Amino acid sequence: MNKKIFIIISYIFLFFNSSLSSSEDNNTLKVGLLAPLSGEYKKLGDSLMYSLQLALGEINDKNVHIIPRDSGSNDKDKLNNAIKEIRSQGVSVVIGPINNSDFNEVKKFSDMVFISPSNINPEFQNNIISIGVSFESQIKALKKFINNQKKKKTVILLPKNQYTDLIEKKLSGLDMKNFKIFKYSSDPKVLTGEIEVLTNYSQRKRNLQIRKKIFEDKEDEQSKRELNKLEQKYTLGDVNFDSVIIIDFGSSLKSVLTSLVFTDVDQDKVLFTTLNQWFDESIFYENTVKKLYYPSINLKQYKKYKKKYFNTFKDYPSEITILAYDAIGLIYYAWKKNGNLSGVKDFAFKGKIKGKIGTFSFDNRKIIQDLHIYKVENKKFTKF
Repeated sequence: MNKKIFIIISYIFLFFNSSLSSSEDNNTLKVGLLAPLSGEYKKLGDSLMYSLQLALGEINDKNVHIIPRDSGSNDKDKLNNAIKEIRSQGVSVVIGPINNSDFNEVKKFSDMVFISPSNINPEFQNNIISIGVSFESQIKALKKFINNQKKKKTVILLPKNQYTDLIEKKLSGLDMKNFKIFKYSSDPKVLTGEIEVLTNYSQRKRNLQIRKKIFEDKEDEQSKRELNKLEQKYTLGDVNFDSVIIIDFGSSLKSVLTSLVFTDVDQDKVLFTTLNQWFDESIFYENTVKKLYYPSINLKQYKKYKKKYFNTFKDYPSEITILAYDAIGLIYYAWKKNGNLSGVKDFAFKGKIKGKIGTFSFDNRKIIQDLHIYKVENKKFTKF
């Protein structure tokens, strides 16, 4: 298996770099790739190269060449050397870096443009354009969805961690009216108690006990029927919100969902939404939740991409590689439109652009994706 992978990688390097010496004029587009081609994240780096091979096959233009270099992981020297090597080949546009923590390093190379799959900031930063599915795009899509569902009182559930201040700052700039923030502990043992406070769980349980006592000593049929209905309940009374946005993922998201259901939040009245999802099927086994909504990229296109990738390489791609796939398409479009690429201004397009992940637009040097809303229900992802 390792020998097979080595052969494929060798082929890709030849595929990317062939005919460079014969095409050194303005009709050639050279695109650099910064990827971890060694070390802990090598598999991701290889997956990025595979995705670009697929993209080149679809573009089908022999004047487009990819020049990959190993940027390592948390290695400033390797990153800088990789960029210098790429620049020495006459490259002005690079896909990467993957990690936004490397941004300060690449800003030093002001004569180059870096298209990063990072989603930390959708705004153009000096010579960096982040094309990841941004927090801003997701919140914008959720805000529109919640308003369309006629919800008026939304609580944003936010974990207390190293990203809390950043997320609060982003939210403050998004004009979130009728939205309140509730911060919770990442410790599941503490979380349940905090959600009980949010949902006024103790009082709602007392409300039920008080109501049941009214009918317990009565013998008439109407009182018995009412008591029987109350026996089927866990609490009495509604919570003080009609929708939630849970800014979390993985096991922590599941803990929040479980706590909301445990505290008897009526899912027929309260809309459950989240973000940062890539069609993770493990959410299917969170049996306590009837419906969960979230914004995401185009599922149909994502499935087609994964199938094509698997049929070609007999493996499944890392999630962010579809962003690299779109990045080369974006660069190619800018190159064809402008004739050459000299800076980030060449990517400040008017109107919308359609990619594999969906449609996105450039507004005031900021990238915003038009995301679809998907519903998780009955172990299926359904476009809403």
